[in-house]
Amino acid sequence: MSAEECTVVQYITLIQDPGVFLAEIRDIAARYDVHIILFNATNMAGMAHVRSALGHAFRSFDTGSAISNTVEMEAFLYASGSRQCQVGVRFGVHAGLNETYLCICPSSPGALEELLDLGELCDEDWESITPEKMHRLMELFGITSEELAVVGPLRLTELVLERVALLEVYR
Repeated sequence: MSAEECTVVQYITLIQDPGVFLAEIRDIAARYDVHIILFNATNMAGMAHVRSALGHAFRSFDTGSAISNTVEMEAFLYASGSRQCQVGVRFGVHAGLNETYLCICPSSPGALEELLDLGELCDEDWESITPEKMHRLMELFGITSEELAVVGPLRLTELVLERVALLEVYR
């Protein structure tokens, strides 16, 4: 499978109990034979970051180089640029209001329809990076002010994508 076969949408959901919510997600995924991944949008550098994490995760399973047991966790590890599951899970959902990139792989209109019972689509601009988000991404990915000064703040997403790709080297 590849990232191109996935539906990726901006999705907002209110989660009371993450364990119960994730059990519902797993049930929907099993019924439609899909992978459902919800990336915490506040920690993602836009759609390019989402697609990159998905692509690397699927490729690692295809080549037998995955370090986790599931595509979902592998995607979180790539999204975080870390081999550590405790770091990767920060890129998933949490209790409370969640702004997420909802990924359904492969695409499934039925799965999406059921997921809309648990949340709603959002058409806000999540591609622009506010100063607060820039600071958070720099912290999450260990990007220094000096490094950002060299390439310019408009290339922050490229630095994040570089960290995602570097995870392949650190395996």
